[in-house]
Amino acid sequence: MAVAIKRVYDKPDPSDGFRILVDRLWPRGVSKERAGLDKWLKDVAPSPELRRWWNHDPARMDEFAHRYSDELDHNPAVRELVGLIATHPHVTLLYGARDPLVNHARILADYLQSSHN
Repeated sequence: MAVAIKRVYDKPDPSDGFRILVDRLWPRGVSKERAGLDKWLKDVAPSPELRRWWNHDPARMDEFAHRYSDELDHNPAVRELVGLIATHPHVTLLYGARDPLVNHARILADYLQSSHN
């Protein structure tokens, strides 16, 4: 399973493969054309309640990862994402957060690779 993550603000590249935005909210200042998306799968993002609790606080990252993984275990959108990954040789999950380490897409990619290999 080849899954990468990348900021939606970074320029699309052919090596990205199938590009999926995994944020619940559309990223500010990015046009649909510039985003170069193949799919917007907002339902796989953290719940609004969890996102508000976390608030991208690095000190809460471990607890957030645990809570988000629990949500993913019961989220039907994960099946859709796994199906998309199965039909494309390379998938890039796009996110809007500034920090490449403190974002839910990294947790989602880890979850997919550990749970669905």
